[in-house]
Amino acid sequence: MKKKIVSVLLATAMVASLLVGCGGISSNKSDSSGSTGDAKASGDAIRIVNGKIEIDKQLKAFAKDYEERTGQAVSIESLGGGVDIQGTLKGYKAADNMPDLFVIGGDGDFANWGDYVADLGDCEWASQTDFAYKDESGTVVGFPYAVEGYGITYNADVLKEAGVDPASLTSYDAYKTAFETIEAKKDELGLTAVCSVAAESGQMYWSTGNHLFGYYLTGGLERDDTSVFDDMMNGKYDEDRLGEFADFFSLLCQYSDKQTLISGTYDDQLALFAQGKSAFITEGNWIDPSLPDYDATFDCGIAPLAFTKSEMTSILADSPSWWCAYKDSKNLDAVKAFLDDLATSEEGQKCLVTDCGMISPYTTCTVEPETPLARSLKTYVDDGKTSSWEWSNMPEGIAQKATGVVFESYAKGDIDKAGFISTLETAINDYTAQAQ
Repeated sequence: MKKKIVSVLLATAMVASLLVGCGGISSNKSDSSGSTGDAKASGDAIRIVNGKIEIDKQLKAFAKDYEERTGQAVSIESLGGGVDIQGTLKGYKAADNMPDLFVIGGDGDFANWGDYVADLGDCEWASQTDFAYKDESGTVVGFPYAVEGYGITYNADVLKEAGVDPASLTSYDAYKTAFETIEAKKDELGLTAVCSVAAESGQMYWSTGNHLFGYYLTGGLERDDTSVFDDMMNGKYDEDRLGEFADFFSLLCQYSDKQTLISGTYDDQLALFAQGKSAFITEGNWIDPSLPDYDATFDCGIAPLAFTKSEMTSILADSPSWWCAYKDSKNLDAVKAFLDDLATSEEGQKCLVTDCGMISPYTTCTVEPETPLARSLKTYVDDGKTSSWEWSNMPEGIAQKATGVVFESYAKGDIDKAGFISTLETAINDYTAQAQ
């Protein structure tokens, strides 16, 4: 199994789930001129297929500035959440119309392109990040443009009023005490529920089967520790660890708004938190851009989803996707120069952090994030307190087609703890066997 080597983060996907988690809900496709379609870029322009539609305008603005500074034209083609990105890229390959740079979301996507990607290890940026995508041989082949992270997002104002220190939320027992404390003061705090969790498997499978379950796989582990994931892929489970995870998910359900938990959409889950009606939400820093839509004025931060009895002080953080360079591109040198500029120049850092509202994966970046959850995330990144998104290397579609419904059944009370564990293991084993 190929590994993403990263020193920390950033929904979700993320193939379909990542795009949902990061807010990529548009289904349009646009090139750098603003028109739709998949025409080849004219002349020697660098052509990029970008998978985050929400940063389309910002990337195009940077491309225009880059051309003015360097004379190198750059064409951006952004594919939104309603587009089969990998299917589109396969069509481009069949038509001999491959872009110079294209997006992958993890090992599943990379499996399609391992023979067609260029070595990017000699780029300046490659020595300035721990988030590059590396192939089995350790060769740098993927450019990370952002870091995203998640655990449990909290309303800092509510926690302060309730007398709960967010820094104390590093174990199951600490969360249990905090939930009990806030529940007792729920009315005076103006809350509908302590937690905002959504487990309906039709729409929220990515939140439960990918994001939450991701903590079982790597929560509290070193970034390069894939032992739990590797065991799972071989049909083996840490029963004690999985039992603690089951207990924690049950705790979340116990203190959640039941309507949101059982039938709520992502918008329902977000609204409950953003309107100040819950103290916690099981989402990450990708909700930052949405909070102003609800006129949210409270301070907020991210805490680890610390499901273990032992202390857990790290959150799950990673690059949500990467850009790979097509090895047969005639613009390969120009592509490398462009990536170096985007990662290291003042203009590039401003584009990624300020304009796009993301966390830079580069240690030399001097631009500080401005949104609250991005700032909170950056403290974990800077302190090296992150674990990887190994869940993104699970077989494609497993959350949607196998594990999501198990979480929903447990949330509804249709199965008990033992049933959750056994059913989850069977679902994963069966799906993995079919995918191999």
